[in-house]
Amino acid sequence: MTDNYAKIVQDNLNALYGGLPGDLAGNLPGEQDGDRFVFEAFGEKCRIEPKGITLGEKEHSSVFGILISLYALNARPDICVPAPLKAFKELPDSAPYAGAFTTHTEQLLVPHVAKIKESVRIVTETLKGEDAPDGTGGDFSFIVYPLPKIALCYIFYEADDDFPASVTCLFSNNARLFLPVDGLADVGEYCSKTILKLIE
Repeated sequence: MTDNYAKIVQDNLNALYGGLPGDLAGNLPGEQDGDRFVFEAFGEKCRIEPKGITLGEKEHSSVFGILISLYALNARPDICVPAPLKAFKELPDSAPYAGAFTTHTEQLLVPHVAKIKESVRIVTETLKGEDAPDGTGGDFSFIVYPLPKIALCYIFYEADDDFPASVTCLFSNNARLFLPVDGLADVGEYCSKTILKLIE
């Protein structure tokens, strides 16, 4: 973890624990054990503590620490409202991040559509997912929860004689309540990277 990223994570944790909300466990939602909070994030057990964030048993990119600490700072009692789903470009102030979102969240998965179709079950089980609503479209689709209150709906179109494969990623309707828009862009990217690891 680079010093700059580590400092951002620690600054976020200092802000969180400096005025620790009494209802944080319920708002994540997760379990509280002393000053530790435990919940599922990106398909792994996540632990938030005053001096750091642990995700699963392996070392992860420091971006996960930033995203999870921001998610905790933005925790609120509202529930996730999945529908109607929203495209990233529909989110307020998303324009500066829209190109990167398309490249790093959607196009990243295009070469792997066939393999993802074979692995839908493991992806949805790991990421607390479910079937997409009827009428979502695509050749296949599913919803996953990289963070407990943020749902992503992935819609896949397989290649045929006329069109190449394509992928669309939509957000739960009120995702913007739980993270700033640049954080949501990163959630999409790192959720897609998690899907790629799961299908390996």
